[in-house]
Amino acid sequence: MRTLKKEYILHLMLLPGVIVTLIYAYGPMAGLIMAFQQFEPLSGFFKSELVGLDNFRYVFNLPDFNQVLWNTVIISIFKMVLFLLVPLILALLLNEVTRRWFSRFIQSAIFLPFFLSWTVLGGVIIELFSLNGPVNSLITAFGMEPIMFMLDNEWFRGIIIGSDVWKGMGYNMIVMLAAITGINATLYEAAEVDGAGKWKQMIHITLPGMAPILILLAVLSLGGVLNAGFEQILIMYNPTVYEGADIIDTFVYRLGMFSQQFGPAAAVGLFKSVISLALVSLTYYAAYKYNNYRIF
Repeated sequence: MRTLKKEYILHLMLLPGVIVTLIYAYGPMAGLIMAFQQFEPLSGFFKSELVGLDNFRYVFNLPDFNQVLWNTVIISIFKMVLFLLVPLILALLLNEVTRRWFSRFIQSAIFLPFFLSWTVLGGVIIELFSLNGPVNSLITAFGMEPIMFMLDNEWFRGIIIGSDVWKGMGYNMIVMLAAITGINATLYEAAEVDGAGKWKQMIHITLPGMAPILILLAVLSLGGVLNAGFEQILIMYNPTVYEGADIIDTFVYRLGMFSQQFGPAAAVGLFKSVISLALVSLTYYAAYKYNNYRIF
């Protein structure tokens, strides 16, 4: 009680955030009951018929569900790996740049796309890779046939992954640069005295020093392994590339909003949430057990 009296102002400062979280994050979870109902909007939650696990059976037996799940996993894994690898390489390279003005310019240029919405970037990318866009103009200039990037499943999936990594890599790069600056400079001096070059310093000092932040980023990204980028794909894709780019979120959107199948859509959403929770729990436990790293 003494501690509470001393810190009550801090608790009051947290109260608005807690209330907003309860209303907008936990309140809507009551809607998960739709996953077990033959939900009718006019009947509401209390009068809609309970159907148990029928919605889950119906969704899992849909011919498109396995392909949608596969697309989600493939796109998410590639994004997750590249979201760590590309910023890490950029951070290591920029850390070796001695001219500060050049380093800041590169950081700003790479970080800029992070602030742009997919509404803007999606339109830019569609224009770049359209049949008459700059990319195809360059291809035809070399005497090759133009490629319909936005209508080809394999090309489109690569564009989705590459553009998302390009947009978000600046943020992780800044985080990793901050982790590098937090490493004790005397370690590098001692290694240099012992004859270690830049490569060995990176392997034995920089990367181990960055390990906690790399683990944190990996754990956070694994939690969203089934979040393959709803907004990005919804803006850029079309029925021609459903086979290679349709993911769980866009599948739920079409199932609920277009087909009016609210129960099956809620079932897919609940399935995704349970899997994500399990992955977050497992990765957090592994990070704590094998690297003695705790987020809290």
